[in-house]
Amino acid sequence: MKTKDIFTHYAKELKTVDQQLMDIFSSNVFLIPVIGKHILGSGGKRIRPLFLLLSADLCGYKETSRTMLAAIIEAIHTASLLHDDVIDGAETRRGNPAAHAIWGNQVVILVGDFLYSKALKIAVSQRKQRIMEALSEATTRMTEGEILQLYKIGDPGITREEYFEIIAAKTGVLISAACRIGAILANQPEDKEIALARFGMKTGIAFQLADDILDYVAKQDDLGKKLGKDLEEGKITMPLIYLLKTASDSEQDDIRHIIKEKAKNKNGHNRIMELFSKYNAIDESLKIARTLAEEAKAELNVFPASDKKDTLIAMADYAMQRKE
Repeated sequence: MKTKDIFTHYAKELKTVDQQLMDIFSSNVFLIPVIGKHILGSGGKRIRPLFLLLSADLCGYKETSRTMLAAIIEAIHTASLLHDDVIDGAETRRGNPAAHAIWGNQVVILVGDFLYSKALKIAVSQRKQRIMEALSEATTRMTEGEILQLYKIGDPGITREEYFEIIAAKTGVLISAACRIGAILANQPEDKEIALARFGMKTGIAFQLADDILDYVAKQDDLGKKLGKDLEEGKITMPLIYLLKTASDSEQDDIRHIIKEKAKNKNGHNRIMELFSKYNAIDESLKIARTLAEEAKAELNVFPASDKKDTLIAMADYAMQRKE
């Protein structure tokens, strides 16, 4: 199944997820739902809720509570984006003004906190301890990852292991939780729950790797943000980590200087792109992402062949199919 067909097939259910997400924004404090409408109006593919729905389908769970849990997953993701945009000083989100650019940092941070707490409060009402464990573990690791990323901003000494820890926390853990919850809802045995959790983690990491690579090579209109933004913010991702291991000593000195200056001029960015080409850093980074996507698909071997399994496999492939 093609990815666009998957989104079309689940469009009605994802619309319900959006409605329930707006319910999570409900509050007597009028500004909270106003910000909620702004965020929902900015779009987004709802990839994380979709992974929960797909995993629930694979495990045979059809009850309506799955859309509420999918909305909870998206609420947690949205809260993290609100906080990230404040931390990064991002002025736009998906081509629209970032919430903090309109309402200010203090309000938006508190709305993010509200979303986290409201989402977990609703999750408690499901009365499934394993679901709470999955969500609590995800939110904890997401925060740890953000702190580690801040600590490693502009640090050319960041290790590959530290980078993978950051992107696992940034994207992997919530997709992993979404997939795991699909199994928990259906009361699947532990081996299948673990398999889906691992599938989600590896797929999420592959997604983030691909995003980090696209930051350098995508068409800007497709990416929805300025190219090279990670470098300007001092975020050192896989292509740069690869370059710092393979370039000559003098070239590494150049790279460290550009990182320190956060590519404030076009020459710095152009120099990095030149070295990427010389050492095939983009292709080598893509190979790592492809390997992870293949490993993710292999985690599903515990499930028998089915259309539902093929759909999840297609979503793992989707990480590598986005536009360069």
